Amino acid sequence: MKILIVGNGGREHAIAWKLSQSSQVQQIFCTPGNGGTATQAKCQNIPISVTDFPALKQLIDDQNISLVVVGPEVPLALGITDYLQQPNLKIFGPTKAGAILEASKSWAKDFMSEANIPTAKSATFTKAETAKEYITEIPIVIKADGLAAGKGVTVATTIEMAHNAIDDIFQGDFDKKNQSVVIEEFLTGQEVSVLALTDGLTIRPLLPAQDHKQVGEGDTGPNTGGMGAYTPTPIITPELMASIQQQVLEPTLTNLQKRGIDYRGVIYAGLMISPTGEPKVLEFNCRFGDPETQPILSLLETPLEELLLACCEQRLAELPPIKWKPGVAVCVVLASGGYPGAYEKGKIISGIEKAEATGATIFHAGTKFQAEDLITDGGRVLGVTAVGSNFTEAKTKAYAAVNSVQFEGMYYRRDIGSRVLMN
Repeated sequence: MKILIVGNGGREHAIAWKLSQSSQVQQIFCTPGNGGTATQAKCQNIPISVTDFPALKQLIDDQNISLVVVGPEVPLALGITDYLQQPNLKIFGPTKAGAILEASKSWAKDFMSEANIPTAKSATFTKAETAKEYITEIPIVIKADGLAAGKGVTVATTIEMAHNAIDDIFQGDFDKKNQSVVIEEFLTGQEVSVLALTDGLTIRPLLPAQDHKQVGEGDTGPNTGGMGAYTPTPIITPELMASIQQQVLEPTLTNLQKRGIDYRGVIYAGLMISPTGEPKVLEFNCRFGDPETQPILSLLETPLEELLLACCEQRLAELPPIKWKPGVAVCVVLASGGYPGAYEKGKIISGIEKAEATGATIFHAGTKFQAEDLITDGGRVLGVTAVGSNFTEAKTKAYAAVNSVQFEGMYYRRDIGSRVLMN
């Protein structure tokens, strides 16, 4: 089997790493890929943009590719699945109609209301002044309606901060087509990521994970795409997972069906678990999370391509229960200095082999090769991931591996998983 993975982040390297372990997988093409996929067994990078659909289609035809796995949300929101569809080609990732679940927060809010899915109270505005007039109490959550790479959310603790966030959304770098702002009540509790696979008929959760979105230790500072993650999170008991399946995942699938949306891929529910154990949906994503995918796939025992093909072929219900390795996986993201603001690229990375010799797996995100040198090429550079029999062991192994890696300006949080150790 020949597979195309669209994307160039840590999530895509993790997917390639897992797929390459299968004897059923002959070759993997990564477009455009990164420094990790460039050296991954069975993998080949092809310099095609994730939004160059005609070039991707040509590659599929030329190489006789049978399965496409779409990593990032942007090509899904632009309709890559619709564009590439042809006989004998399986595409893992929703159509444009399904990807709106992530691409428009206001659409998702209406969808949740219709399906009686628990979520924060909210209102949507298309004018900055009206949005500002609405805010009388803080803290409050301000969200850009469209895609914002995980950075379009502000928890405002003052009225001035809320007004500035609204101005940033209407005047800033976010997608301005039909731009609007969603203002939500502030929920307390712990954030949890539940990624589920669906073939449009059945929906099955993967291991529940938690990530650290804010750049600073103690969950402070601006939001990022994610500074680290771990799975399984002990906050999700079997009883709570059953409740999430019943209150969130099943109604989501049912309402997609009701709307005539054939959804085959990942439904990622970002949840807030209240202090009393009640789940509410903060947002939906239409793809694998990054960095949650790195620790989740590190514990997956069922061959990944079996799950992806079952989703594409609408036979997920026929598969036996998903198998997981025992233990815990922790991923620590190494970022460029200055991220999520301005940062420099082109810094030489050293110590990867030494880090991997500790038993950790190093997933590449923002990296590329320049001649013989591996250099930084993004804000989030590497995801250092380790598996242990318990949380403390996994965390200790991950940070031991981190200590071997070096590049100028390297920044990482030293408290990934601190919530677990506090509980």
